[in-house]
Amino acid sequence: MQTVTFSKVTSDIKVSVVPTYLDEQSEPESNLYIWAYTVQVENLSDEQVQLLNRHWMITDAKGQVQEVRGEGVVGEQPVLKPGEGFRYTSGTALPTPSGIMAGEYEMIASDGRLFEVDIPAFSLDSPF
Repeated sequence: MQTVTFSKVTSDIKVSVVPTYLDEQSEPESNLYIWAYTVQVENLSDEQVQLLNRHWMITDAKGQVQEVRGEGVVGEQPVLKPGEGFRYTSGTALPTPSGIMAGEYEMIASDGRLFEVDIPAFSLDSPF
């Protein structure tokens, strides 16, 4: 399968996502479809920022929505100086062969200002 990157810039923070279907971990006969997704967060601004919280909306092909909220990403609340980036990989499971994910990160600027950064909507597509 080809690699597709979904990107969006909000408030000088660029978020790029590359989803990958994990054939070897999925069990289509049991309605279990697994994806990994790699996220790159880049600080294009001229001030230091920190990623505090995440909020995901995961929608399967039947329209069922899972909402996920939590602190940081992969156990971290990365601090990004101007020009720096942070990359991590996580995963999700769906009961359908396709779906869509989107969300936002809550960030804090060096002056204490809170702001949200959009995570671009990206499709989860399996070969099924």
